[in-house]
Amino acid sequence: MARSSSARKAHADAGSRLNAVEGGGNAATDLDHLIHERKRLAIVSALAGHEWLSFVELKALVDTSDGNLSVHARKLEDAGYLDCRKGFAGRVPRTDFRLTPLGRRALTTYLDHMEALILRMRDV
Repeated sequence: MARSSSARKAHADAGSRLNAVEGGGNAATDLDHLIHERKRLAIVSALAGHEWLSFVELKALVDTSDGNLSVHARKLEDAGYLDCRKGFAGRVPRTDFRLTPLGRRALTTYLDHMEALILRMRDV
């Protein structure tokens, strides 16, 4: 079936993005596996829409346990994708997270890569 010029352009753009992201490698293995993990992708996605989120707010959005959120947030923080701020709200300890500029770029690259993969697969 013939594609419209806009569909051809979208496919060409997707191929360009995929080639740029891939660096000539394998599309599936070149994904940022730090972000590709389901809970970590949920964390960075939730934070992308907010300046800061508290531990409690992020835990509710991601629908996970305290321990699970702590482990995944630490991995993202160690990679430089998250900032963690600890303090007190009155006498209650409070932990807040935000996505760093590096984390935003990593998420954007990941989403571009996934979009390119999806567009390429729809053309198969």
